[in-house]
Amino acid sequence: MNHAHPTASQAPQLGLPYKQGRSKHTYDAMVSAGFKLLEERDFQDISIADLTQEAGYSVGAFYARFRSKDEFFDVLVAQHLDNRTATQIALFATLPRAELLSKLVEDIVGYYWQYRKFWRAVLLRSVRDPEFYNPMRQHRQDTTQRFIQHLAQETGRELYSGECGNIAFAFMVVYGTLDSIVINEPGELPMDQAQFTANLTRTFALVSGAGTLLIRPSEQPPGN
Repeated sequence: MNHAHPTASQAPQLGLPYKQGRSKHTYDAMVSAGFKLLEERDFQDISIADLTQEAGYSVGAFYARFRSKDEFFDVLVAQHLDNRTATQIALFATLPRAELLSKLVEDIVGYYWQYRKFWRAVLLRSVRDPEFYNPMRQHRQDTTQRFIQHLAQETGRELYSGECGNIAFAFMVVYGTLDSIVINEPGELPMDQAQFTANLTRTFALVSGAGTLLIRPSEQPPGN
């Protein structure tokens, strides 16, 4: 599954203010160029000249909109968070309950595989600047709570604290596995293999207990 590049219009503007529509177009083009280059190269290997050449603008145009390469990366992170939030809300609103677990994990794995070099840059910067990771940590916590709320709606009851704890731990397992692979490079079973996603989905279902919660009473095997 290929995910569209997050766009600058999806999140509040960061960087220097722009005043004209043409300037916003330049800003958006540079953001899109950043994500495109990060599909193939590590962030530290991408120069500002590379970004502006890919976007079709000058280095001066870059500095008219961003104070530094770090600030530009902050913009990419903001787009990432906004895009992932919108995608997950849409998944919870549209997916049939029978497909929710598999499609949710498939979407997460597919996105982090496609943008693995971007996410590697996020993790590496977080090592030298721990506070930088706070928005990502909050986003993952929000994702967990959104999933818990969705299960509560599907089951018609509030989940018990133990059930919520299991779901939170299952998300930690999923994201922790992906983070480890992104940092350490793929092992014997790369993220882009269907078996990897299938195994991670089964792990999430087993640890979270969500697979059982999503079964309607009429679908329960005899004797349950």
